Amino acid sequence: MNDSIKELTKKVVEFRDARNWKQFHRPKDMAISISLEAAELLEVFQWSGADTEVDTDKKLSKVKEELADILMYALLMGNDLGLDIPEIINDKLAENNRKYPAEKAYGKADKYTAYVTDGGEGK
Repeated sequence: MNDSIKELTKKVVEFRDARNWKQFHRPKDMAISISLEAAELLEVFQWSGADTEVDTDKKLSKVKEELADILMYALLMGNDLGLDIPEIINDKLAENNRKYPAEKAYGKADKYTAYVTDGGEGK
């Protein structure tokens, strides 16, 4: 990975601002856009026989395109809300580490409540 999150965010913001699109990028609209792009990513797998496989170059190309859209909208939303993306990701990883201790969750797809032993939410 050759571009830092800060550098990528700057590039995406510059692209947006060169087109005067910030006026359309309220948090609600960004959340909607992220959701719509995620649905387009899911559409790549619709009606496929191998639901978890990206078995063709065409599918992989579409996955890359939709994933890029999701990530760009997320970077813009984080930037506009003054969020530090690495910080919020690290915070979420720490929270998930508490909810899903490796020794209990390894190889399992259970919700975190399956690992709660203290009557709380795994924290």
